[in-house]
Amino acid sequence: MSLQIQMLGTGSAFAKSYYNTSALIHTTEHKLLIDCGSTTPKSLHELGIELDQIDGILISHIHADHVGGLEELAFRLYYQYKQKRTKLYVTEALATILWENTLKGGLYNPAEAFNNLHDYFEVVYVQEYEPFAISPELTIELIPTHHIIEKLNYSIFLNERIFYSADILFNAEFLINEVVATRNCHTIFHDCQLIGPGYVHTTLTELLTLPVHVQKLIYLMHYGDDMPSFIGRTGEMTFVQQHQTIQLPE
Repeated sequence: MSLQIQMLGTGSAFAKSYYNTSALIHTTEHKLLIDCGSTTPKSLHELGIELDQIDGILISHIHADHVGGLEELAFRLYYQYKQKRTKLYVTEALATILWENTLKGGLYNPAEAFNNLHDYFEVVYVQEYEPFAISPELTIELIPTHHIIEKLNYSIFLNERIFYSADILFNAEFLINEVVATRNCHTIFHDCQLIGPGYVHTTLTELLTLPVHVQKLIYLMHYGDDMPSFIGRTGEMTFVQQHQTIQLPE
């Protein structure tokens, strides 16, 4: 089967209506969670998806709207789901930062000698720029992209021809020449700040400068609560909706 992507949330870090942006990738026998923000466990609950149904978690970068729900997942997988250690896909450099700067405060437990990510997850290190087979139907590739300058951040290619930006500063040359022309991507999920200057995100104004043939490939995500007022003002691009499932072409 071709992939399905189900958006658990489509909102920005400060959106209250659409939950933190994260996605669940479905194949025939596999479910991969992309990022796990503070609202992700609630979204999974609303959709009736149990944590032990998730086969792996992929992390793009260290912000609460992308990793704020990992502590809950870790505790529940261990105590509620009988010490299940779900695979956590991450670069080695990001894994260190994730534990030391984000999760250690809550998950460190000297009484049980829990002192690293491996105590809660089956950590799988992924190399930058190297396609990695998650399952026979799903391959990921992490590429460094700019969000916060000098802070690790990754965008993702899924099965080579689907681009998932996570959080990223606008880069028209990269989108036109690398994502579309060179890699021949047929689908793009791109973060979109609707108003104001894009200090750390891509803005709608910037995306509207892209050629029409590129815009037609783009689903907009990571937007604010004012999204409804921008419907019809996004050129050839389409807002992806919270909890929406999209069948992706091969």
